[in-house]
Amino acid sequence: MNRSHDASSHSLAIDIGGTFTDLVLHEPATGRFSAYKELTTPDEPARGAIAGIRALLDREKVAPARIGRVVHATTLLTNALIERRGAPTGLLTTEGFRDILEIGHERKYEIYDLFLPLPAPLVRRAWRLEAKERLRADGSVEIELDEASVLAAADKLVEAGVTSLAIGFLHSYANPEHERQAAALIARRHQSLHLSLSSDVSPQIREYERLSTTVANAYVKPLASGYLDRMAAEIAALGIGAPLFLMLSNGGLTHIDEAKRIPVRLLESGPAAGALAAAVFGARSGATNLLAFDMGGTTAKLAVVRDGVPRVAHKFEAARERRFTTGSGLPLSISAVELIEIGAGGGSIAALDPLGLLKVGPRSAGSAPGPVCYARGGTEPTVTDANLALGCLDAAGFAGGTMRLDTAASEAALAALGTAADLAMEDAAAGIQAVVNETMAAAARVHLAEQGGEGRDHALLVTGGGGPLHGPEVARRLGLKRVICPPAAGVASALGLLLAPARVDRVATLARDLSKLPPEELEARFAALEAEAREIIAATLGADAELTTERTADLRFSGQGHELVTLLPPGPYDASSPATIRAAFEAAYRMIFAGVPPVATVEVVNIRLAVTAATGDGRLDPGVAAGSDGASHALRRVRFGDAMQEVPAFRREVLAAGQVIAGPAVVEDGMSTLLLPPGSRATLEASGNLVVEL
Repeated sequence: MNRSHDASSHSLAIDIGGTFTDLVLHEPATGRFSAYKELTTPDEPARGAIAGIRALLDREKVAPARIGRVVHATTLLTNALIERRGAPTGLLTTEGFRDILEIGHERKYEIYDLFLPLPAPLVRRAWRLEAKERLRADGSVEIELDEASVLAAADKLVEAGVTSLAIGFLHSYANPEHERQAAALIARRHQSLHLSLSSDVSPQIREYERLSTTVANAYVKPLASGYLDRMAAEIAALGIGAPLFLMLSNGGLTHIDEAKRIPVRLLESGPAAGALAAAVFGARSGATNLLAFDMGGTTAKLAVVRDGVPRVAHKFEAARERRFTTGSGLPLSISAVELIEIGAGGGSIAALDPLGLLKVGPRSAGSAPGPVCYARGGTEPTVTDANLALGCLDAAGFAGGTMRLDTAASEAALAALGTAADLAMEDAAAGIQAVVNETMAAAARVHLAEQGGEGRDHALLVTGGGGPLHGPEVARRLGLKRVICPPAAGVASALGLLLAPARVDRVATLARDLSKLPPEELEARFAALEAEAREIIAATLGADAELTTERTADLRFSGQGHELVTLLPPGPYDASSPATIRAAFEAAYRMIFAGVPPVATVEVVNIRLAVTAATGDGRLDPGVAAGSDGASHALRRVRFGDAMQEVPAFRREVLAAGQVIAGPAVVEDGMSTLLLPPGSRATLEASGNLVVEL
């Protein structure tokens, strides 16, 4: 069935963040779109989303029946992992391997910390049980599956209250039959038990990462299933008959049944959409190398876009014990747009540490109670309070006018912090800004170095409610000269949901020397992955969807312990292909490490396939006027440098294409505020982008 919508219908995007739920209504035929922000309801995220949908449709006078497609991203599952609010989960694994989740890699992420907190397993030891079975590394059977041990373990776990079960046997990536046999046995006896198989969730080598990913999937699966069913039902109750699609962490879309089957792939859905939107808007200004900087109410993230494409990694860490420290979280083998969390969000709380130093975050006020200026019970000053007190935000027009900020309350909270630090109120607020900006710039520098460059030839594309406000100063600290602020930057992630293609990623472990791998066998393995991916794309967009495929592989020199994901030629493969593949690997290796070791053998550990199909919503009308009285503006007192000064504050919607604004100035569009520092110049392009030269 072809599920694409007709030209007269609308598309709806729902991006539920930690502080705000962003909604975008888009008309593909004209490219016009409108946006709305609703405070997130963390106790029941669907409630705030449905309230926002009603408000947006009423405001735009669009009947629910005209919605032809709904695309959704949410932080619900990420928060469930962080806050340990998942289902009671059990693990069934090979006899002798129940403690893999605690043994992990047997290494410390901070080697000199004697009291290092390690991520606690999602499954308590009493609920990690074993089955008698054993496969060899090549998938052959050493010990047949003992069905009695499987059923005994399942009975014990269900009796203890387990509602979701992860099944992960040794070497099941090479042969999934034992896992499938066990699942069939358990499903017949315990029909309400949610099952997650490692051969479905993460069919690749390395048992710790595979088990960690499968357990995380099992941990959130009942929550995801119930939530997505409720969301779909409530959307349908509004009179919207359109299918619900979900954004994946890899920047692609999938249908609701696939999302419910492997929900761990949804963890970074919102930030992935923001990176996609950055790539699209950057290309409109001729910038294909970008740093996509997305700062929302809870966190800020950075993604690298090179040659117009966000980088996709095939591993991810969730629920870190130390927010910015690699290795302190739960390793997940999922494909995800490569992002780093680079600092605080608007709701991050500022306070003095025991030494009297000003710190911002990691605690966040979120949406409940929110920053002090929200007047919802917050008492501790946040980044948003500092920005308001320094004149950077419009108290009456915040979030599109859906809420009014309390400036006096922010100033009182900041004054109390200033008194404790022996600072004036405005200096305390400016200190919060400076700490946040430098924290984000420092994290970005490290990330760029890890990517093999400094990024000085990149433009900074700013999105989120706080990205345009903090972006120019972050860019200055990074030595960047160009900042791009797209239209509706405050809801760019929601826009990205509508621009995203359907995408399926598949992986298989080979663990073979490249020189001993027959090209026809390699081609056959890729063909099998492609056939599986095509089925899911067809279920999402219809059998007539036009597909694009990308082949990659995890390659390494013999003797190395880690691999480099390398783009491969498209195939089909023949006798000349191994030399071509090796040359591609050496080129990628040289770009990262500046040299290639004198090693003869290259190993193919995993092969990966990405299949994408466009969804047809790529047209966007930025709504830029051909001409207007763009010089009209108000005046506002804003802090630049060490003093408050009166600067022009422009409304973005009245600016004309080609208009140039010299800093210091403020440009607002209701969803975000662009702060132009002294000496900068911003030009509004016909594409809708405001391009700032620093």
